[in-house]
Amino acid sequence: MAAVAFEDVSKVYADGTTAVSGLDLEIRDSEFMVLVGPSGCGKTTALRMAAGLEEISSGAVRIGERVVNHVPSRDRDIAMVFQSYALYPHLSVYENIAFGLRVKKVKKDELDRRILEAARILDLEPFLKRKPRALSGGQRQRVAMGRAIVRQPQAFLMDEPLSNLDAKLRVQMRGEISRIQRNLRVTTLYVTHDQVEAMTMGDRVAVMRKGELQQVASPQELYDRPVNLFVAGFIGSPAMNLLEATVARTNGGLSAQAGSQSIVLDEGVLSARPGLAAYEGRPVILGIRPEDLEDTALAGDTPSDRRLRGTVELREALGSELIVHLAVDARPAVTEDVRELAEDTDAVVVQELEEGPARATVVGRFGARSKVQEGETVEVSVDTRALHFFDPDSGAGIYESDTTKGVTR
Repeated sequence: MAAVAFEDVSKVYADGTTAVSGLDLEIRDSEFMVLVGPSGCGKTTALRMAAGLEEISSGAVRIGERVVNHVPSRDRDIAMVFQSYALYPHLSVYENIAFGLRVKKVKKDELDRRILEAARILDLEPFLKRKPRALSGGQRQRVAMGRAIVRQPQAFLMDEPLSNLDAKLRVQMRGEISRIQRNLRVTTLYVTHDQVEAMTMGDRVAVMRKGELQQVASPQELYDRPVNLFVAGFIGSPAMNLLEATVARTNGGLSAQAGSQSIVLDEGVLSARPGLAAYEGRPVILGIRPEDLEDTALAGDTPSDRRLRGTVELREALGSELIVHLAVDARPAVTEDVRELAEDTDAVVVQELEEGPARATVVGRFGARSKVQEGETVEVSVDTRALHFFDPDSGAGIYESDTTKGVTR
């Protein structure tokens, strides 16, 4: 196995379009790295440059100790798994998996051994004589994985391999790909638009936006400590609630004033984000994840200064939980980052945010036993230990005294 590294890599097309700009990223030996971001952010272009399918404008790509900028794709010792299965319809599963090995003139005994081992790993042994048309979507994707596995490459490059599967199969295949990668310990670069895939599969996740790397971290760190507003809004489902707020001094402590709402800040938040002290009397963007909101009737004795008040607009009962949409007397945050996220997800109409009434819709993830009903005005408990804050001008997360900026690794 080998590490894969992008060293100040850029891709600029002939018409001047910059797809990737100054990408510095190392996928460590045996690591599962997920590259995620909205459509057009450059993630697939980066993967194609690593694969040798796209010419590099500047910088260097290394696989192991070798710079591969001018090495043909077939000689890079990598294996790709595509969005389309790219199987030969007239060949059996066995022959599809064997195709690349036959081209390399691998001996028959070794070819059989590798194919049977891959079929065992992927639970394809009963299907080796079938043609692709006789397989389900998940089985076809496993055949494509088998074709990659038998090559015993230094690295796997996967380009949205699950996007053609239905929701249930995607969940199943997420687990299978993760299991296979852990067992084989092959360095893997996995590209996806789906942040749930990113969070559940990657050892680390790299978030891209407009060709630039935003943050590289473990899934939990991305979730708990997003470096900026874009990462915060992109990672998480439902997405983080983002409100205009002001940091104010209240009874010797600090609070976040959002419209008519006031939330006293937990001491843990202030110690984790000492930079907030410099924002006293200044505007910030307040971020609240849906799971940090709960029906006060279920949350116990929450102090009144750690609650939001709103009107239930919509309730979505999922059995194990209740997703509740609340109209609150606060302004939604509308920045360039928020506009871009909205355009990518179609979650909101930005024009309505900018021209509509000064009321934000806040989404909460309540316990399934919540009795709130549409049209009711309710109080919602806020877990103030988990609040997020961002600079409204730069979009940077407010953590240390010198406000975090740029990419964190």
